[in-house]
Amino acid sequence: MIRPVLTEFLLFIAPFVLYAAFLMATRAGVLDPQHWPLSRIAWLTIAALLLMLGSFIYFAHFTGAPVGTTYVPAHMENGKFVPGTTR
Repeated sequence: MIRPVLTEFLLFIAPFVLYAAFLMATRAGVLDPQHWPLSRIAWLTIAALLLMLGSFIYFAHFTGAPVGTTYVPAHMENGKFVPGTTR
């Protein structure tokens, strides 16, 4: 569960990190409030949310079990543990 959460967190924070890297490259003050106006933060937040939405759509469409398969939960057979599978 940590991997999907970490993936979404990294996608959300990416525009802010890229903008901070841009400010460092241009020798502007990264921590200077003048370079972080509310309108720029709003646009970075919109970009971050679009990245997250795109990743949700990508993972829902291209990952997971194939269509038409059935999940068989983990169970015990003859005293041995059999992990869950799809068939």
